[in-house]
Amino acid sequence: MSEAVLGIIGGSGIYDLPGLTDIREERIESPWGEPSDALRIGRIGATRIVFLPRHGRGHALSPSDINYRANIDVLKRAGVTDLVSLSACGSYKAELYPGLFVLVDQFVDRTSRRESSFFGKGCVAHVSVAHPVGPNLQARIAAAAEAEELPFVRGGTLVTMEGPQFSTYAESTTYRGLGYDLIGMTAMPEAKLAREAEITYATVAMVTDYDCWHELHGVVDVASVVAVLHANADKARRLVARLAADFPAEREPCPAGSHNALDHALITAPAFRDPALLAKLDAVAGRVLKGA
Repeated sequence: MSEAVLGIIGGSGIYDLPGLTDIREERIESPWGEPSDALRIGRIGATRIVFLPRHGRGHALSPSDINYRANIDVLKRAGVTDLVSLSACGSYKAELYPGLFVLVDQFVDRTSRRESSFFGKGCVAHVSVAHPVGPNLQARIAAAAEAEELPFVRGGTLVTMEGPQFSTYAESTTYRGLGYDLIGMTAMPEAKLAREAEITYATVAMVTDYDCWHELHGVVDVASVVAVLHANADKARRLVARLAADFPAEREPCPAGSHNALDHALITAPAFRDPALLAKLDAVAGRVLKGA
């Protein structure tokens, strides 16, 4: 397998990653448009790290304005093999309290305005996202959280809404009634695109609020969310530092198949593939397109 390169996407409140050494900033061009920001590339211990603030430094981009395809593409071009998303989320369960980290393993996509695939007319591909989170990567995150004595829960379902508005009460109670654990605005299509790019993906959902279903906590407001985000920032830094310190030197095969997700995914016959689209897919699908 190839060298393991750990990518970190910082969500709301996480616009930098303290602790990196040998840092350089790099703006990588993508045929899919502008990514959220320049990449910060460095090391923690022996592990190569690539950091990208999802909303851009200064939080210039709303969840619906993020170019998810460009973000995943530039991370792939930078060599990222394993990607950890740090995301602020609301909770649908009393026991999933603000300040807790939840290592979710399933997503429900309720977004509607976002490009959710690199493939399409001229090169159709179907990848499995039945199990969107890499089990080995999630296990390593859990071990890092335990080592740092950070409060966390392993497992859960996160529904992704469009935003940027918070939920209505009817939406909140409906999703809670369906048994979902958390709600956020950015996990989809990010997780789907990572799978198409054969990057192993995992989310650390940092609970900031109870959405608006909880009678004792009232509606969500930015001020209270930001207060929890600031408290979580140091915990997130410690988690990433421990994860990187114990990370393997070589990429591990993923039990969910993220390392070879495109092996049997392309369905368009080679003679009918669009050269212009193939050129844009050079990073995402280059492994399977070579010689095709």
